[in-house]
Amino acid sequence: MDVKNTNAEVSTTTLNRNQIEMPTDNIYEAISIMAKRATQISTEIKKELIEKLDEFATYNDSLDEIFENKEQIEVSKFYERLPKPHAFAVEEWLEEKIYYRNTDSDNE
Repeated sequence: MDVKNTNAEVSTTTLNRNQIEMPTDNIYEAISIMAKRATQISTEIKKELIEKLDEFATYNDSLDEIFENKEQIEVSKFYERLPKPHAFAVEEWLEEKIYYRNTDSDNE
């Protein structure tokens, strides 16, 4: 997932309910799918952030050697300014980038 090149909204916006429920014909199912995707996105972003912050980690026990790392602060600020995971999930849903299937209809 490329978080830098996204059109996801940073703030709250009103969406067309019909457009959201159109692929599944059920608003609750659509929201459930987007929620699961948002959880996946959140996990990916958290893992990526931890990997980047680990590059700056120092493993000294001395409190005298703690200092501000400007690069570490910039990385943290970048991730704080990102749109929320649910905004990424809604964007992917509206652009039809999320694959889903109904297992109940597959069994019939």
